[in-house]
Amino acid sequence: MSNYSIPGVRAEPPAPAAHAPDDSDLQVAALSRARSVGEVLAQSQVEEVIAELDRDLVGLAPVKARIRDIAALLVIDKLRTNLGLVSEAPSLHMNFVGNPGTGKTTVAMRMAQILHRLGYVRKGHLVAVTRDDLVGQYIGHTAPKTREVLKKAMGGVLFIDEAYYLYRPENERDYGQEAIEILLQVMENQRDDLVVILAGYKDRMDTFFESNPGMSSRVAHHLDFPDYAVDELLQIAHKMLAQQNYVFAPDADAVFQRYLGLRVQQPHFANARSVRNALDRARLRQASRLFADRDRQLSADDLRTLAASDIAASRVFQQAGESPYR
Repeated sequence: MSNYSIPGVRAEPPAPAAHAPDDSDLQVAALSRARSVGEVLAQSQVEEVIAELDRDLVGLAPVKARIRDIAALLVIDKLRTNLGLVSEAPSLHMNFVGNPGTGKTTVAMRMAQILHRLGYVRKGHLVAVTRDDLVGQYIGHTAPKTREVLKKAMGGVLFIDEAYYLYRPENERDYGQEAIEILLQVMENQRDDLVVILAGYKDRMDTFFESNPGMSSRVAHHLDFPDYAVDELLQIAHKMLAQQNYVFAPDADAVFQRYLGLRVQQPHFANARSVRNALDRARLRQASRLFADRDRQLSADDLRTLAASDIAASRVFQQAGESPYR
């Protein structure tokens, strides 16, 4: 592990020489002896993380395929290391682009787990930040803030959402460039102990990289997160409902699908986030509907079922001038 050259960002002190090996030590030792892909996969259990990604996230086929490719690269690199085929460690900094609610943070969390299980980061935790967490409001404030975030992220993954807001060339007194310079140094010098994932809208991230070639040269993997189709959004809705022990009434399913077909065409649509918000509002309407019937004995099915009327009352139908029922 390299020493941290940036003041205020220091490596953790080494563990005492004499200690009983724990599960982590044993796993590292087993990984170092692996000679086949199967052995690395068995010791690291990386396939479990990829299976969780497939199970938990709807759609995103291109993203999942790219994650598998990156995992394969890391597995082969581990075998090369074990056989003494010394080479420069693969660059692992990434760029996730796409609209809100397309699963970027979730995939970043899974990526952190994969990196940790294969021994590329010590801890495997994810630290998610925005510009406000890195950039100060006055001279001398930015560097300590950025270093503190880096200190927390060391040994894991730093996820910077809407990273393009770090660069504001129109404001001469903006301190974002100072944060970028510190990040660039750490991304180069401490890349064996920190992976940085930048995220945001594609067009804005493209402009950001054009304006910051040093950042672009350090990011090897670019993943494009597509918007969800209506049928995928409906699957996401069913997953969210199941997690909260709710279900759609038989006729509510079709109404919600029509709702989604209209909502995706409106401004500020945020994919899975908008689905969650729509379900939250439907739950409010269901609660009001049940609350109004005070003397009725409610069953478990009553309490967990969202009726078609709970969705049909949405303003989305009114604004579009369409009936929720066909």
